[in-house]
Amino acid sequence: MAEVGAHLTAAPAGGDRPSVFEAVAQDSLMAAVKPALQHLVKVLAESNPARYGFLWHWFDEIYVLLDLLLQQHYLARCSASFSENFYSLKRIPMGDGRRQPLATAGLPKRQHWKSLLLLVLVPYLKGKLEKLVSSLREEDEYSIHPPSSSWKRFYRAFLAAYPYVNMTWESWFLIQQLCYILGKAEHHSPMLKLAGVRLVRLTAEDIQALEKKWAETTSDQAHSFTSRVQSALRRALGGIAFSLSTGLSVSVFFLQFLDWWYSSENQETIKSLTALPTPPPPVHLEQEASSALLPRLRSVCPLCRKVRVNATALATSGFVFCYRCAYSHVKAHQRCPVTGYATELQHLVKLYSPES
Repeated sequence: MAEVGAHLTAAPAGGDRPSVFEAVAQDSLMAAVKPALQHLVKVLAESNPARYGFLWHWFDEIYVLLDLLLQQHYLARCSASFSENFYSLKRIPMGDGRRQPLATAGLPKRQHWKSLLLLVLVPYLKGKLEKLVSSLREEDEYSIHPPSSSWKRFYRAFLAAYPYVNMTWESWFLIQQLCYILGKAEHHSPMLKLAGVRLVRLTAEDIQALEKKWAETTSDQAHSFTSRVQSALRRALGGIAFSLSTGLSVSVFFLQFLDWWYSSENQETIKSLTALPTPPPPVHLEQEASSALLPRLRSVCPLCRKVRVNATALATSGFVFCYRCAYSHVKAHQRCPVTGYATELQHLVKLYSPES
């Protein structure tokens, strides 16, 4: 029932073509899930590296396998990806304008496998390419290769060309979306055009067919041993995909909140909300006011009024004294002689000048 749980609202009668907001929203859904899951895996790996370190090391590969299983399940059952099904959309072959096939009919094999590869493989390769570019940039800054080596010339040319290639890729998607908004294109994404499909809204017949198919699947009983094994394997894979889809459906908004919370744009706001209160201004004790007055010369100790010997700073306030003066005062009063901040002997920091 997870496949039809998101379809509580039927498609409006104004047409089966989804709005650009629906199309872009379903694209951003999976784009927000991966960073949030990656952060959760990172927290687990940092808390227990021996047990969960492999999850962080092989995160991309594990994620792409789970994504492959999830997308295959939804394409086979609903003719849509997970995010498209979540927004009550389905895929139909290009040029099929006579009568739309039901969502339960599935896509033709060619469009099915092209959709699966473009949904799973392209984001995986793009992420790997971005990591490669990042590592090459770091290598370029701290490289030990001779400047004239052919490898260094090659990847410097690659790094110089990548921003233009990436800009061309993003511009392709932007132009396609603009054409979709203006009604000049049937696809909001070039990936749909390459797969030979287009997106339409689910109809009431689609929702009824999905519910009927789910009921038949749960009540179907196999007779032969081979068919039982095959049915058990299909149910196991379907159960895993169902668990993944249900868990994602329930936690998707929580994951999006995590992605928003840890985004760089919100760090200043988070810091202002979680920062410690501003400490009070320094407290000058009246009985020690005469001894706490700072000398005009920076090389003079505020306590003994002589040129500092064995200069030592207090970590709590930053003021510098003679070691003997600071040690004696802190040991006797447990505070800085200038600011009055609570100070212990462990806060004495020896300063070393170039001359010494």
